Amino acid sequence: MKMAHPVSIIAVDVSKAHLDCFDAARGEAFRVDNARPGFTALARKYQGQSVVFAAEASGGYERGLLRELGAVGFSVRLLDPRKVRLFARASGRLAKTDRLDARAIAAFAQAIPGEPQAINPAQEALAELATYRRQLIAEQTLVANQAEGLRDPELLRVTRRRLAMLKTQIVRLDLRLAEAIQASETLREKSRLLLSIPGVGPVLCSALLAFLPELGQISRHQVAALVGVAPFDNQSGKTDRPRRIQGGRTALRTVLFTAALAATRCNKTLAAFYDRLRAAGKKSKVAIVAVMRKLVVLANALLRDQRPFASP
Repeated sequence: MKMAHPVSIIAVDVSKAHLDCFDAARGEAFRVDNARPGFTALARKYQGQSVVFAAEASGGYERGLLRELGAVGFSVRLLDPRKVRLFARASGRLAKTDRLDARAIAAFAQAIPGEPQAINPAQEALAELATYRRQLIAEQTLVANQAEGLRDPELLRVTRRRLAMLKTQIVRLDLRLAEAIQASETLREKSRLLLSIPGVGPVLCSALLAFLPELGQISRHQVAALVGVAPFDNQSGKTDRPRRIQGGRTALRTVLFTAALAATRCNKTLAAFYDRLRAAGKKSKVAIVAVMRKLVVLANALLRDQRPFASP
């Protein structure tokens, strides 16, 4: 289905069972099921019309909507729910219901320009695997911390079995992630380029491919801001505070932090960069964030130019 220039926003508030929709041009509110029959009903209702669907990221409940509507040619924007809520409050919309949320989404999408979400089934499957792995790592950390404070022999045995099970599941997921990357020609080639960078291992590579699909298609400033490693000015009147990072994709930034630590030891270029910052008086954490920024900017450049890393 070939789309013309969009003339209307169809806002969608996503929940587990329902999609509360608001047609901004018609002022019409309606509800469909968050399942294939509901997606089909939306596609039929707006078939041949020039519309853009706008939905918030909702913990994965929005994936079916994006996948099904994208497959038949509709443009879909995925919005940050925190930004939509702040916008609603700033606009005086303090009440919160599913139908009111749909209207707030429509107002945000009309006021704040943005790009449609690219729908890539292979990348979407990879993101699901990577998200589940991240959740298992968090659970593993929690259980390991619990074990440190336990003295009861039975509780210790149960906890150790849980840790062993989690370790096995993480290993299996790593294999699944590697298989998913190899099964896609595009992801396989991107992986080859990313893994050529000293300090980028399979975990960071899969995280970059899963959580940063824009990599290689945007500017260095945009990629740093998306990850949340771009420093922003913090000035007001005569007060001039140090610049700080904020926002970004937390799931990716956590993995990137660990990789940046490793890169200061195995990547000569990044190690020298880190040492220069420390010698100039920068705090260790500030220097590591700078390495994170340099690492993701480098990854972006390599995918953009379709070339592997070459030592200077």
